[in-house]
Amino acid sequence: MNVTVIKPGLLSSLQDAGRPGHAALGVGRAGAMDPPAWQLANALVGNTRGEAAIECTLVGPSLRFEQAAVIALTGATITARVSEHSVPMWTTCRLPAGSVLHLGGMASGCRSYLAVRGGFDVPALLGSRSSDLHARIGYAHGRPLQTDDVLPVGAALALLGSPADGEVQPLGWSLDPQPWFDFAQRPLALLRGSHWSQLDAASQQLLLDGKFSLSKDSNRTASRLDGPALQLRAPLELISEAALPGTVQLPPSGQPIALLAEAPVTGGYPRIGQIALVDLPRLAQRRPGDTVCFHETTLDEALTRLAAHRQRLARLLGTIAQRLERT
Repeated sequence: MNVTVIKPGLLSSLQDAGRPGHAALGVGRAGAMDPPAWQLANALVGNTRGEAAIECTLVGPSLRFEQAAVIALTGATITARVSEHSVPMWTTCRLPAGSVLHLGGMASGCRSYLAVRGGFDVPALLGSRSSDLHARIGYAHGRPLQTDDVLPVGAALALLGSPADGEVQPLGWSLDPQPWFDFAQRPLALLRGSHWSQLDAASQQLLLDGKFSLSKDSNRTASRLDGPALQLRAPLELISEAALPGTVQLPPSGQPIALLAEAPVTGGYPRIGQIALVDLPRLAQRRPGDTVCFHETTLDEALTRLAAHRQRLARLLGTIAQRLERT
């Protein structure tokens, strides 16, 4: 089975869990910017091996499904239709052979995920099918999807009966997106970074109490934050050190940069903070102009929240699998 790209959307790419563990080779992780949304999309179509899905940014692609398919959409609220039929989000849908799925703009949020049963079966590199757009690694040398791309779909046992011609058939149940998609722009939890003490007192206060907005220059590598300029107590000359998603750096402009999925493996700017891992998907769903603000947390608090979040997600993934077995 193949899926053909008719229109690529604004920035659409294949993503899975990424390729961790290769920083010593200079290779970053990449992968889905909103991992829970990616996991839930895969779960809703019955994928269990971390299959690649399409990550859409602000405006989604149009795709032709050559054979009947089972799909799911999660993440940011996106318009979706096949002919005159609306395709709902956060549920499992059957598409008939020859369907053209049109994904439009997003009413809120920045990134949506389209999973298909069997996953997009492009060649893996270092154990991942993720496209690293910054490092040019992955499908078609790590570029975004383009018109006329033909994406193979992996083989999978039939999950649902074949849909009637021309009909989109959703299941009779769907997920509540509220716990998994951040509709509100609440503060993100921030730990003090290794160079926190190098910020002057006023800048420390501004970082925790001030409001920033997401710059239009943000991408999968980093969120650039526009707002009050932060200052160091004195100039610093630093040797590059390890960097990872969530690290908040302070370049000479005084405008913070929060590293994201395609973070470089090293960086030489002062590290003034670290965003709690559990809150990174919420930052990934901010769109240009959205508010970004922080509140201070501790390592114990961040780990406790992360553990609770993972437990809830694991229970939900199990529940979805049981429901699909009974379908």
